[in-house]
Amino acid sequence: MPMERANSVHDRVNRFSEVTGGLLVDGFHHLALFVIGGAIVWSAVYAFIGMAAKGYASVEDILLLFIYLELGAMVGIYFKTNHMPVRFLIYVAITALTRMMLAEAHHPPDLDLMYISGGILLLALATLVIRYGSARFPSGRQS
Repeated sequence: MPMERANSVHDRVNRFSEVTGGLLVDGFHHLALFVIGGAIVWSAVYAFIGMAAKGYASVEDILLLFIYLELGAMVGIYFKTNHMPVRFLIYVAITALTRMMLAEAHHPPDLDLMYISGGILLLALATLVIRYGSARFPSGRQS
């Protein structure tokens, strides 16, 4: 009898800790997503105000806004699905390298331009591999 009672108490404590732990982890998860999303919006607004103060937006500025858009979309997708869209990270990296390439365009061409172009090509190929892999070998869950 005392052993059954001890097992019952043990089970209740385990259930309580699982529920409490799950609530704490989910709460932190959502709080962190809101903070990251807020930081993205804040940065995008700050960049836009800087462009408005200049009176024009360069191509680099517009690409920066696209980076913020992609980061915001990534946070939104992660918030809804709990799934990190790796392709969006690659898109952000491609956009960032494109911005870097445009900044280098004001200088005489050198090997850096080839490195940046090669990086963009590798990221594009990585996207192709990920898309092919997800189409050919689906994970089985609905997104």
